[in-house]
Amino acid sequence: MALMSKRERLLSVLAGKPLDRLPVAFWRHWPGDDQYPESLAAAALDFQQGYDLDFIKLPVSSTYTVTDYGVKHNYQGSLIGDRVYQEYVIKNVSDWARIKPLDINLGTYGWHLEALRMVVKQKETETPLVVTMFNPLSVAAYLAGDETFLAHLRGYPEQVEPALKALAETGATFARAALDAGADGIFLSTRFASFELMNQPEYQRFGRPGDLAVLQAAKNGWLNILHLHGQHPMLAQLADYPVQVINWHDRTTPFDLTQGSQLFRGILMGGIEQYQTLRFGSPVDVKVQVIDAIRQMNGKRLIVAPGCTYPLDVPHTNLLALRKAVESPG
Repeated sequence: MALMSKRERLLSVLAGKPLDRLPVAFWRHWPGDDQYPESLAAAALDFQQGYDLDFIKLPVSSTYTVTDYGVKHNYQGSLIGDRVYQEYVIKNVSDWARIKPLDINLGTYGWHLEALRMVVKQKETETPLVVTMFNPLSVAAYLAGDETFLAHLRGYPEQVEPALKALAETGATFARAALDAGADGIFLSTRFASFELMNQPEYQRFGRPGDLAVLQAAKNGWLNILHLHGQHPMLAQLADYPVQVINWHDRTTPFDLTQGSQLFRGILMGGIEQYQTLRFGSPVDVKVQVIDAIRQMNGKRLIVAPGCTYPLDVPHTNLLALRKAVESPG
C-alpha cells in the first residue's frame, strides 16, 4: 500500500479503512519550556518531527488553567515534568464565589492560543494537532488542592457547583477558540473519573455536565480524545462520551485493550506501559508490547501509544523502538 499522510492515516483508522500502518504517538512534559509561547511551540514541533509521530499534542502544563486565577506554582524537578502547586486560591468555602469565567484571549490562556497559532503556522499541513485540556473537576482541584476540593464539594456542593459551571464555560470557550485557530481536536483529561477519587453518582452529578459542555464546544473537531487518568477508570460509565478516541492506562488498570474495545466503539489509544516498560525495559520489551497491543485489536481501531505522559528519563532508544515497531510489528 502507498505511504499515507498522517491525516489520511488517522482518518482511515477512524473510518475502519485499510492502513499502510497503525498510527503511533507519545508525549511528555517540557518543564520551563512550557511557560512561554515560543518555547512551547518549538518543543511541540521539534518533538513531533524528531520522532515522526502521527499527530502533535500541545505539551502544556496543567497550571495554564489556573494561573490567571492567581495560583502560584514552580518546577522542582519532578521526573514526570509536572510543576508543583505552591499556593492555592481556594482556602475557604466562600472563596468559590470568586471563580468566574475567564477571557481566554488574555493572560495565560491567551498566550497558549498564541503558541497554538505558532504551531499551526509552522507544522506540516498534513500533521494533525490536538490541544490538551483539563476538565472542570480537575481545574477546580488545581484551584484548591485535592483534599480541600473534595471536602468542599461533598460538604457544600451548592457553593462549589456555580464555580464548576464557570470553569466549564471557560473550557468550552477555549475549546472553540482552539479549533478556530487550527486545532483538529482536544485531548480532554478527566482525572477524577476514577473510582479511587469519586464514586459513580458523584461523577454523574459533578463531572459529567462539565465534561459534556466542553466536548460539545469541541464538536467540530474530528480527533477529540478522552483521557481517563487513574488506576480505576470509569471507562464503562464514560464510554458514551462524544469523542473519537479514548486513552487510559490500559496496561495497569482492570481494563486492557480487548476489554476496552467491547465498551467503546471508537478508537482506542494505548498499548504501552510508560513507567516501567518504556522507562526501564529494553527496546525488545517495548516492541513486544506493541505487537501484543496490535494483536489484541486485530490490527484495527488502535493508535499505538503509552497510557499517559512518560517520564523524562525514558531512553531515546526505547522511544525509537516504539516508533519503529509499527512499521514492521511482525
